[in-house]
Amino acid sequence: MSSVQAPLLKNSVPTQTTFPETELEKATIRFAGDSGDGMQLTGTRFTTTSVIAGNDVITFPDYPAEIRAPAGTLAGVSSFDLSFSSNEIYTTADKLSVLVAMNPAALKTNSQDLEKGGILIVNSDSFAENDLRKAEYSENPLESGELNDFRVVQIPITKLTLKAVEETGLSHRDGSRSKNFFALGVVNWLFVRSLEQTQDWIKAKFKKKPDVAKANSLALQAGYNYAITIELFQARYFVPPAVLPSGDYRQITGNQALALGCVAASHRSGLSLVYSSYPITPASDILHELAQYKNFGVKTIQAEDEIAAMSSSIGSAFGGVLAVTGTSGPGFDLKSEALGYAVMTELPVVVLNVQRGGPSTGLPTKAEQTDLLAAMYGRHGEAPVPVLAPATPGDCFFMVLEAFRIALKYMTPVIVLSDGGLANASEPWKIPDVQQLPDLTPSFHTDPENFSPYHRNQQTLARNWAIPGTPGLEHRIGGLEKDSETGEINYEPENHEKMVLLRDEKIRRIVRDLPPLKIIGSEKNELLVVTWGSVFGPAFSAIEELQAEGYSVSMLHLRHLFPFQENLGEILRKFEKVLVPEMNLGQLSRLLRAEYLVDAISFSKLQGRHFLISEIRNRVLEILGDS
Repeated sequence: MSSVQAPLLKNSVPTQTTFPETELEKATIRFAGDSGDGMQLTGTRFTTTSVIAGNDVITFPDYPAEIRAPAGTLAGVSSFDLSFSSNEIYTTADKLSVLVAMNPAALKTNSQDLEKGGILIVNSDSFAENDLRKAEYSENPLESGELNDFRVVQIPITKLTLKAVEETGLSHRDGSRSKNFFALGVVNWLFVRSLEQTQDWIKAKFKKKPDVAKANSLALQAGYNYAITIELFQARYFVPPAVLPSGDYRQITGNQALALGCVAASHRSGLSLVYSSYPITPASDILHELAQYKNFGVKTIQAEDEIAAMSSSIGSAFGGVLAVTGTSGPGFDLKSEALGYAVMTELPVVVLNVQRGGPSTGLPTKAEQTDLLAAMYGRHGEAPVPVLAPATPGDCFFMVLEAFRIALKYMTPVIVLSDGGLANASEPWKIPDVQQLPDLTPSFHTDPENFSPYHRNQQTLARNWAIPGTPGLEHRIGGLEKDSETGEINYEPENHEKMVLLRDEKIRRIVRDLPPLKIIGSEKNELLVVTWGSVFGPAFSAIEELQAEGYSVSMLHLRHLFPFQENLGEILRKFEKVLVPEMNLGQLSRLLRAEYLVDAISFSKLQGRHFLISEIRNRVLEILGDS
């Protein structure tokens, strides 16, 4: 495992040596290094190249919660996974085909995920004694034999990068920052990728810093040339384009999809949109995204705290615009009192909660699904709120539209439960025809005759929505209980009970508006796997494999978590056993047990990481008695 130290050819493209090209159905790469090494950028650029090549791609970035953990330490490792395939895929693979480790800490925290025989590319320049100490290695793993299960490719990436960018005149520190592009060049060669798109991106991205642009471009080409010249690998690998439904696609993350869903809802409703939020990981990106769309009638408010963000959203809804607020983790707790106020005033406010590891500050950059019961019951009093959850990054777009549809039709706040696994993950997303999206035109009350803010639609039980300032429709609402007819403050016991029942029945009537659930697989089987949120990807991949092998298992994915769809109970009763994998201690399984008296088997994972395909597969086989 000696380090390859041959000289670098510059300013020319070397003669292409003939290498065998091995065709793969799919491959998974992880770029890992210090949080300052640009691993997220590197992964994103390779993702874009793969999408342009026609592959179906799923990505998952992972980064530390600390803004800048000590360089070279285990706590400071940042990584980016991407799986790309010639078939449709729904989650990143359990094991890596290639791991790029820029330092010992990246190697130590990620090598266990590399498959046996997988390619391990390391920056050998970063394995000095001090680097090993910070990564808590007692001896150099490149020399100890512990990496014998992998095809190790040692490259002095830092030295070669500095040599490549020498002509730019950048300092040693600034020049070495281009080493991620050197690594990207190597991997682009390995997987038969063109450099053209990345070179164009570099020029556009760094056009105001021409020396940086030139350094990055030189490093990218140098890495590509080096892989050719030194013959680092036994073969190159080619993943053919995937056959996907025709249409225009873009790569999209869950947070980007939530933001675009808000913009689309504004367009389809004809109302301006006000997004009020307090910055919090991993929901902050929604605010950043929406701030770009002011030309589409979108207004963004960075509030001073979570309470102000929720309260200003309620005020926005009262004023007759689309109101939405976003948060994560402890921010959702802080919104709970004002969310109860939105229930009492019956105003259409959408709350986007990008779940993260908790409790308290918990794991700010890691994923969990631990807020379901908080969304269901985390308010004092009887305060029912519809709860939705997207299945994939792209599905976040459609679930925001669904949230606004319900909020406007039933005059209620609605909670959308995304999570860190969806927020930062990305996939190719087929851009929808805007005219095919739901019509969200609101029904404002305009007739002043016998007006009451609490007069209700007899079908939906939604109260009147009148814009303040409309002549003859002056009214007030608030947190105190209202008379069911006039809307005036009323403390009478019978009236309070009537209003509690009305608000509850209004939410339960939403089920009339929901499509029936569809089972993935046979409608009657030995085992049904029920999922929600980002568990969809690994679960679907596992169940698809098992069904192809003839196992008696079906799957059901829930996107409406309150109220449940009408035929859910009927479906559950058709199966002998029900398994519910969740990134919590069994919150959905508790709800299913309470509502339908089914013996739902909880399968929990709380590691800040999504389920592996193999974990769900093995649990299913265990239940079916075939483990």
